[in-house]
Amino acid sequence: MDTFTIKTTKREMIVDITDDVRKCVEQNRIDDGICVVYIPHTTAGISINENADPSVKTDMTDTLKSLIPESSHYRHSEGNSDSHVKASLVGSSVTTIIENGTLCLGTWQGIYFCEFDGPRTRDVWVKIIRSA
Repeated sequence: MDTFTIKTTKREMIVDITDDVRKCVEQNRIDDGICVVYIPHTTAGISINENADPSVKTDMTDTLKSLIPESSHYRHSEGNSDSHVKASLVGSSVTTIIENGTLCLGTWQGIYFCEFDGPRTRDVWVKIIRSA
């Protein structure tokens, strides 16, 4: 398993980690297989989405803030219940195909780390599984 760290600077932000994941794939020198990217945190998530237009990240963050407000009548005492809900909706892992040593993503796709309770230092775990 490979790992790398992300340092976020805002409470909510989306960070493109595609190049970091590509480096993990390249370092493992696997021709064909799958790549699982996992976030071991309950107030952060991971998503594959468009990475050509930077406004997509803002739209995603703004929409989640609108749907799941920070201040509401949550019972969780730490004051970050909205972050837990957002992380559950976005999810904690993505899986992509590796073919000919390359991470297979669509033309406009990128892999995003989604911070919902920052700023923090976060871990990203990458597991590469070779095809038989």
